Amino acid sequence: IAAVPATAHRAQNTAWIWRIGLVATAAVIAVPVLAVVASLGQPFSPVWQHLLQTVLSEYVLNSLVLMVGVGTGTLLLGVSAAWLTAMCEFPGRRIFTWALLLPMAIPAYIIAYTYTGLLDFTGPIQTNLREFFDWGYGDYWFPPIRSRGGAICMLSLVLYPYVYLLVRVAFMQQSTAVLEASRSLGKGPWLTLFQVALPMARPAIAAGVSLALMETLADYGTVDYFGVSAFTTGIFRTWYGLGDLTAAAQLASFLLLFVFTLFILERVSRRKLRFHHTSARKHPARIELRGVRGAAAFLIVFAIVFCGFLLPAGQLALWAAGSWREGLDEAFLGLVANTFLLAAVASLCCLGIALLLGYGKRLHPGPVETGAVRVAAMGYAVPGTVIAVGVLIPFAWLDNEIDAWLRASFGISSGLLLSGTLTALVFAYVVRFLSVSLQSVESGLARIRPSLDESARCLGHGPLGVLRRVHLPMLGASLLTALLLVFVDVLKELPTTLILRPFNFNTLAVRTYELASDERLADAALPALAIVAIGLLPVLLVNRQMASGERP
Repeated sequence: IAAVPATAHRAQNTAWIWRIGLVATAAVIAVPVLAVVASLGQPFSPVWQHLLQTVLSEYVLNSLVLMVGVGTGTLLLGVSAAWLTAMCEFPGRRIFTWALLLPMAIPAYIIAYTYTGLLDFTGPIQTNLREFFDWGYGDYWFPPIRSRGGAICMLSLVLYPYVYLLVRVAFMQQSTAVLEASRSLGKGPWLTLFQVALPMARPAIAAGVSLALMETLADYGTVDYFGVSAFTTGIFRTWYGLGDLTAAAQLASFLLLFVFTLFILERVSRRKLRFHHTSARKHPARIELRGVRGAAAFLIVFAIVFCGFLLPAGQLALWAAGSWREGLDEAFLGLVANTFLLAAVASLCCLGIALLLGYGKRLHPGPVETGAVRVAAMGYAVPGTVIAVGVLIPFAWLDNEIDAWLRASFGISSGLLLSGTLTALVFAYVVRFLSVSLQSVESGLARIRPSLDESARCLGHGPLGVLRRVHLPMLGASLLTALLLVFVDVLKELPTTLILRPFNFNTLAVRTYELASDERLADAALPALAIVAIGLLPVLLVNRQMASGERP
């Protein structure tokens, strides 16, 4: 009898340990974002006054133009591709279903380099035009690739898969009853699309466009290479050029305002709307596109895949073919080793923390625990430059405090223990990409029935025993997905790595950026192609998941 209260006491202590560990972990991960926001409480320096009087309005205008342009581009490309592959039947549809996801494997800054090499004044297209028509400089006009319009096109080609993926699933889940009722009332395929299917898919469209816009605000390599002054480039210039970390943090806080405004506007826009799935789950028959219409659908989708993946990947392969023997040296292998080390450590850390948070919320789904998990997952919506600034502020403060205490107590200096180290860089990756692994882990846990937990607890297993013996074996696919997605996200991440990497420590992404910035595009092809090749892994994984739910 006495053992019952003791067992209950141990269970209560275990519950408190899980709760405290969950909340404490979420609080630590939220520190960088809170540090950036807290910078607004500090006095504004003369550097900030200079920014306000000279370039801040340009940052705001360019960011708004980029958001409007990329939002429009991804909406048109993603929705049209989703409608054609989900609701229509035309030659090559099955191949295009997964081929439309391939641009996700190419970072925006890499596609910007390849198109610049093709379309710039010294590129093959303009060179051949001048030779064929015997034109000289100033005799003709060609659209400038290094411009806001060029940046919008590059970002749209890379980011439209966010819209395509979500909207296509939404189209496939729409029931036949509503669509056939529209057709029976005399509405053709196009009216049914605009008046029925698109309004029902609005949540997916809004989510996809919001993701694309957040990635647009987070981009640094593309806008910097094209000479577009945006918030991300302004943060770099304020920090490195003007040497004012506080002003850079205050500028980053204004970028955060743009990000959170996206959420508010999207929620307000559909505040009075309700979306429900009908009980009729039978998929509607696809619209047969034959002859000219089938050829037009094929050309539209092929053009999207060609411009978004085939052309830039082919150009990278041509450049790399001419220099791969010289490029595969010891320095390149060192870049590959550094990149894999960082990506592996960061993905494992994200996976471990995601398991702690996801399983802790499953054990104790209270409002405090749920809110803590949501706070920890907000890093993916925050640009990498903001997170990098937010990591340096507390780490630099902690380094200074430790150094001051050691000087005062023992007369020695500790130097930089955290700032400018791989620890700071990995921590920033965890803050940035934890949400990716957390979503995979939570979706996997949601598929495990609670009755299995109860059965294991009845057999005498504690929370850790249930996790080890029941959940981990059943979460194999979800854990692999989380690990792989974070691995490739870290592989492609540029601004966070540029800011926080230690001296003389490079990765494939940084080396690609450095070579392209020096206009050595052919030399940058090999590391860029390595990033693209590895980036295909999660794309194929996503396609496999989509194919499992594909209807015949």
